[in-house]
Amino acid sequence: MPIKHPNLHLEPMNGAIPAWQGKIADSDLQPICQNVRDGGGRLLALWGSDQRASQQGFALHTLLVNETGLVCLNLPLAGDHPVYPDISHIFPAANRMQRAAYDLLGIYAHEGGDHRKWLRHGAWHGSSFPLCKDFDAAQSRSDELDAYSFVQVEGIGVHEIAVGPVHAGIIEPGHFRFSIVGEKVLRLEERLGYTHKGTEKRFESMTLQQGAKLAGRVSGDSTVAYAWAYAMAAESVANVTPPDRALWLRALFLERERTANHLGDLGYLGNDVAFSFGFAQFWILKERLLRNNAALFGHRYLMDKIIPGGVTADLFAEGKRVIEEELAMLEHEVRLLRGIYDEHAGIQDRFIGAGRVEPKLAAQLGLCGLAGRASAQSWDTRVQFPCAPYDKLDVQMATYRNGDVAARVIVRFDELFESLRLQRKILVNLLGGDELARPLVQLPANGFGIGMVEGWRGEVTVAIHTDAQGNLTRVHPHDPSWQNWPVLEHAVLGNIVPDFPLINKSFNLSYSGQDL
Repeated sequence: MPIKHPNLHLEPMNGAIPAWQGKIADSDLQPICQNVRDGGGRLLALWGSDQRASQQGFALHTLLVNETGLVCLNLPLAGDHPVYPDISHIFPAANRMQRAAYDLLGIYAHEGGDHRKWLRHGAWHGSSFPLCKDFDAAQSRSDELDAYSFVQVEGIGVHEIAVGPVHAGIIEPGHFRFSIVGEKVLRLEERLGYTHKGTEKRFESMTLQQGAKLAGRVSGDSTVAYAWAYAMAAESVANVTPPDRALWLRALFLERERTANHLGDLGYLGNDVAFSFGFAQFWILKERLLRNNAALFGHRYLMDKIIPGGVTADLFAEGKRVIEEELAMLEHEVRLLRGIYDEHAGIQDRFIGAGRVEPKLAAQLGLCGLAGRASAQSWDTRVQFPCAPYDKLDVQMATYRNGDVAARVIVRFDELFESLRLQRKILVNLLGGDELARPLVQLPANGFGIGMVEGWRGEVTVAIHTDAQGNLTRVHPHDPSWQNWPVLEHAVLGNIVPDFPLINKSFNLSYSGQDL
């Protein structure tokens, strides 16, 4: 039993990741969450659903993870304006998730201390909720201003710097409110959600196949991870296993996505300390990889190559040769560049000690993924819960303890080399077999499935609910940036303002992935 609690009765779920679900009472939510927290577990995601069409009212879904697997707690909520117990004092990352759940569905964490709007930004009336099934977009448009009360820091010599939400270049909007003395940061408070695209609402009107395309566009730099997590959730609902060759190809796509993003970020980190040589060299390498993706698979970022039931692209002998040559080239070039980064006094002076997150704080706040592993949080889905074909690949987890920019750079390098090794092993195992997919057209009625994939940034999770006809009634994609954006506010404390871009890039979190 993954969690022991007298009132909790769990049922195993189908799927590639060990998972259970259970219905709980209002009074059991906090004790169960505390039990998981005390045992070293974490909060993965929190979302709500409108189930009134099936006479079940609203529901809160809390997805937890511990060493045994995933546990989804389903809490039925009564009334048109339902409430539930706050869990942000147990899992601090729940704060923004709870606020978003209210903005979108009107379900309210009644004991929570922070009820400021998170996603609304005045785009719809405060008394209407877009994910309710009776939401009328035409009648709910709003021009009202949505004043946001930032926390004020007072004292002699304290000043505020407001950055964003509009930034130079093409990055997505986010507002950063710094409270400083001189150049030293006393407090940082973020406000995100400016690009709210209605992604979760859009899923409700889509077929399973259309939803797969949308899932791959939740956060474009993680298209493979989201597409695989969505497919895994759908396959869990349908109790379908894709062909072996499709699973090996999915892993190849995922590791190529990881490699491309690490190459790009290592270049950007060089650029943020005025080392333009490193920026240019790493981006040349990333561009070569992306061009090979386009030539071999038809898309630079591998969009739409994973579908529920399998994949849409294959790799043949000539393609294997191209990738093998690419891997040898990347290993040689990146080793040279790593030596330059390690031995460059100016780079190391900026990297070491900047944006440090101590392991104890990382554990308390739920820091996950690459940034978490740089602060001694040893969680990697490919290691703890290796679905096929990772159960045959023996992934070597990269971890470090210092938790600063330098540590996050070290973990990136280590993961990049491991990803090159994994791609070689995958190529060896792509032996024959021509079945690429067992396509899913319709899911079973009243189904629920979860998929979780270790994307390059961290755990990407997708939950799928179906209605009485087997249609998508609720899809919740969850990005690890939900957990990690709040930690960035702590990482920058005590640093100087000019180091913020460097610290921010060392996390490289998604605006789009947590704005659904």
